[in-house]
Amino acid sequence: MLFDTHSHLDDEKFDNDRDELIARIHNEFDVDLIMVVGADIESSKRAIELAEKYDFIYASVGVHPHDTESMSEDDIDTLRDMCAHKKVKAVGEIGLDYYYDNSPRDIQKKWFARQMQLAREVNLPVIIHDRDAHADCMEILKREGVDITGGVFHCFSGSAQMAKEALKMGMYISFAGPLTYKNAVKTVEVASVVPIERIFVETDSPYLAPVPHRGERNHPGYVADTARKLAEIKGMSFEEVAKITRQNATRFFKIEL
Repeated sequence: MLFDTHSHLDDEKFDNDRDELIARIHNEFDVDLIMVVGADIESSKRAIELAEKYDFIYASVGVHPHDTESMSEDDIDTLRDMCAHKKVKAVGEIGLDYYYDNSPRDIQKKWFARQMQLAREVNLPVIIHDRDAHADCMEILKREGVDITGGVFHCFSGSAQMAKEALKMGMYISFAGPLTYKNAVKTVEVASVVPIERIFVETDSPYLAPVPHRGERNHPGYVADTARKLAEIKGMSFEEVAKITRQNATRFFKIEL
């Protein structure tokens, strides 16, 4: 019923029980689709391997802003080859992170734009990471044609006004565990103004576990808690939110079921 549109099931935190956990998620929770998101070349490869192993798992490939300092055109060539795989449905996660600044900002911007260009070339949508870099992120998205590729802000952290601007550009907004946190006033405001037809739900697992699991290792099964909070905000049933957000994401990623 639910689509966890952003997870990192390849992460080492799942190394001891990955296959058992995936079986539980699929059989015991209301999650029947999972997107495993690449954050560098190696994790992108692992995402594809998981997508090949499980028919309900799909992959995206890309280099997170943290790791752009070491990027080269050879990496773009590698990503281009990966994008030809039938289970790869997006380029991402890509973007800017000015909170940690693990790579110089000019380098982040260069390779963000370059991966946007790759997405246009291979006709895939983009999954955007944006932390404390809203203005520069929006400028690059506009300049590099997110209205052409299609895009989603994962774990959206901007304002309601920024969300409205993103919607005008044809983008989707995705909510994760922070939507359930007590101090999530701004995020709840965003969720209240964004139409349900433009929303995804995600876990970003193993990070950002929602209430009541905060502090635990997150996993795709917990996406239901974010969906329940979204249903509460929207005044809708859980079943409606699960169905609509799943439809939104399958359409966006061009997944034929």
